[in-house]
Amino acid sequence: MKISFHGAARSVTGSRHLIEAGGARLLLDCGMFQGRRQESDARNRDLGFDPKTVEAVLLSHAHLDHSGVLPVLAQRAFRGKVFATRATADLAEVMLEDSAHIQESDCEYVNRKESRKGKQCRRPYYDTDDVHTILRRFESARYDDPFTVRPHVKATFHDAGHILGSAAIRLTVTARGSTTTLLFSGDLGRKYMPILRAPESPPPCDVLIIESTYGDRVHEEDNAAMRQKAEELVAHARTHQSKIIVPAFAVGRTQDLVMRIKELVKEGRIEPLPIYIDSPLASKATEIFRKHPECFDEETYRTFASGDDPFVARYIHYVASVQESQRLNSMKGPCVIIAASGMCEGGRILHHLKHAIQDEANVIAIVGFQAEHTLGRKLVEEWETVPIFGVPTPRRAQVVRFNGLSAHADRNDLLAYVRAINPAPAKVFVVHGEEKQSLSLAAAIQAEHPRVEVIVPEPESAYEV
Repeated sequence: MKISFHGAARSVTGSRHLIEAGGARLLLDCGMFQGRRQESDARNRDLGFDPKTVEAVLLSHAHLDHSGVLPVLAQRAFRGKVFATRATADLAEVMLEDSAHIQESDCEYVNRKESRKGKQCRRPYYDTDDVHTILRRFESARYDDPFTVRPHVKATFHDAGHILGSAAIRLTVTARGSTTTLLFSGDLGRKYMPILRAPESPPPCDVLIIESTYGDRVHEEDNAAMRQKAEELVAHARTHQSKIIVPAFAVGRTQDLVMRIKELVKEGRIEPLPIYIDSPLASKATEIFRKHPECFDEETYRTFASGDDPFVARYIHYVASVQESQRLNSMKGPCVIIAASGMCEGGRILHHLKHAIQDEANVIAIVGFQAEHTLGRKLVEEWETVPIFGVPTPRRAQVVRFNGLSAHADRNDLLAYVRAINPAPAKVFVVHGEEKQSLSLAAAIQAEHPRVEVIVPEPESAYEV
């Protein structure tokens, strides 16, 4: 078996891992790289391998850093299947269509500005035709039901508890009379988070590829501290008649936030204030959540079964049209605006930041991980001036972080996941983390499992196992 790492190696975004085994070439994820504009452009057009030689893709979940350049495969003569859980397949359809639309809209907006300066126009990575082409190649599978990917290669999806439909992927490869098993964690979730079941315990494997987004830290902010911070934020918005701008992934984080806010209102901890979910994708994704109760934890399932919709309230407004979105920019507070993208790399959140960031009464609430070189990371680091649509913009709004809302496993969760594999795998590859996080987790795994070979692969590196 040969494994080559073409993304999310010593970085967080662009998950792409090529497996050559049992006479087949298989791709684990095909994610979009997010970061510096020129680097992103290069990495999302040149995937690091020849797509037409790939025979199948196994998709861990629908977030764009794992699925976002699947349509590029369609441009490059890929003729295989894309295997995913049913919920992931449904989410990928709306997310990839939305991604194509956002690329077209953002490129058009930037090109209008750039053309006046005589600069070269930007091009989308793909269009909706490419999206529809790749969607026709999807094939769905249930959790825990083995399926055949290619002759001599079987796979199973195991619930990863990260977002709706997310899965760890186990490959079983038979070649020359012997069997090798590989487990790819995808992105692992956390126990006791709203809506979804906890991650499933890992099955046995010979080789493990594990994420390390939070490989060097523990989620220390507890639920009580987060609730207190949310109460203070709402009180600030009411006092100053200001806006709370929340960059959030349309899938997972938005639904989580809506449920948490409803809970605070129901308990009387905060007075309801207008909440605008400014994302057509979030609205579509919420509909898909309703279609997949098989992914819910017991409490959420009971809520749905009783006829109570956890994503609806009189003060929660789902914004559809561009005109409605634009009106929010001139609207006075207090209000909360939740919009994608979660790392502020495209979409409607950029327009809201552009209009709100220079008012010191406003607040930008960061509720998820922000990859290196993204606008979201610059906000977390509290840069005084940030680039919005390429224009340096002074930041006067305050930035508040909610670390405890992350849907990623932390260091302790990741170590527990490896510890639960019995017997321990022979090799562990640590991916999907910035270099510091990956190296830290790798050292901790090595200390606990001295006989295991633990590797933090370099970008574009390859290994025989």
